Amino acid sequence: MKMILAFVQPFKLEAVTRNLENMRHFPGMTVGSVRGFGREHSDLSPEANDEMVEDFSDKVQIQTVVHDDQVNFVVDAIAEAAHTGRYGDGMIFVVPVERTIRIATRHEGDRVV
Repeated sequence: MKMILAFVQPFKLEAVTRNLENMRHFPGMTVGSVRGFGREHSDLSPEANDEMVEDFSDKVQIQTVVHDDQVNFVVDAIAEAAHTGRYGDGMIFVVPVERTIRIATRHEGDRVV
C-alpha cells in the first residue's frame, strides 16, 4: 500500500474531489489547509528572500492510502484535476505504508483500506 500526499491550489479541491469520488473503490481522503513556499524562494536573492519569508502560499493538503494497483490512477486523477499549467500548481508525493490498523476493530493489513 502507498500513502499519497498532494498539495494543490485551494480552488482546485472540488475538481480533485470529484475525480477521486468517481474512481471505483476509492477508500476516502483527508483534507487540510496548509501554508508554505517552494522553489520560488530559492530563485530570489538573499535580500529578497529575507523580505519574502512571511509570504507563504495557501494550499490544500490531500492524504489518502490506497492499494498499490490504484496508485497510478489516483495520482493521474489528482494531477489532471489540479493542473492549470502555471507555476504553483502543487506537488504529489507517493510514500510506502508499512502497516495499517483500524482502531475500532484492531484489524490490520490491506483489508483495512
